[in-house]
Amino acid sequence: MQLDHKLIREFEAGLNPLRPEKSKIRASIVGYGEISAIFKIAGDEHIAYKRMPLFSTRDQAESYEGLFHEYCALLNRVGVSSPDTQTSIVEIPGRPVILYIAQQMIPADRFGNKLIHTQDVKANERLMQLILDTSQRLWAFCEANKPELEIGVDGQISNWAHLDDGKDTIVYIDTSTPFIRKKGIHQMDAHILLKTVPGLLRWTLSDKTVKEVMDRYYDPQKNMIDLLGNLNKEQKPSLIEPYISLINRQLPAGTDPITSKAVKSYYREDKAIWTLFLRLRKIDRWFTTTIRRKRYEYILPGKVKR
Repeated sequence: MQLDHKLIREFEAGLNPLRPEKSKIRASIVGYGEISAIFKIAGDEHIAYKRMPLFSTRDQAESYEGLFHEYCALLNRVGVSSPDTQTSIVEIPGRPVILYIAQQMIPADRFGNKLIHTQDVKANERLMQLILDTSQRLWAFCEANKPELEIGVDGQISNWAHLDDGKDTIVYIDTSTPFIRKKGIHQMDAHILLKTVPGLLRWTLSDKTVKEVMDRYYDPQKNMIDLLGNLNKEQKPSLIEPYISLINRQLPAGTDPITSKAVKSYYREDKAIWTLFLRLRKIDRWFTTTIRRKRYEYILPGKVKR
């Protein structure tokens, strides 16, 4: 995969975050992260560009870029497949430094959150088993190497793709947040991510709270509860009970089994948090553009069905 860094810079220079469809270079949004937007630029069907406008300086962006590539290498070492990926840092005077993470495009119909609606029961069980097989390799690596080195993933169903390649390949997509702990210390600077949080809410988040949120991506039980709760957002709650049964049989020894009550409680709390978060971000966008008359760098989704 070869990146056209000049094209990426021209795209960023002409991007209108409020109306991305009105940008100078034609592009379409193919997805949203909680802190990013994913584009297909200039009709290129083969690359997905994730835009991360998080950095005050190039040094910050380069540090994050280095950690990202370390994370991808560690996932590969453990046996967690991910798409071919490259990065590009863009500096436009007067704006934040932007990191673009470019991935080889995977057909939309192969993502887990799409497959669960098109497959039969047996195929959906196979999808979950492939995710579990991959997760178990990750859990075993962390158990063998902690506290010196641990890696985590955001295991929601939408972050996995089952390729139609005849090899039953499962691919982890959301590599842009590098979950690495060394001697119990998160290597990613969470304060960079907190820039996306509206100011009024940011000051309520203590370092302890942020650490607790990040810790869940390394915890097998919490990671699977997150996946199960997310099935509600994906409008497929009928899979929760059969998946709970499948997961509980394969959690690491000594891990408390997952209950339906725990999944429901987690989902209610998670839904409330992210609904409030998006509402506050939209208020923050209005205040920034209308009252302060400044450019708002983040691209927000419309109404999200949860």
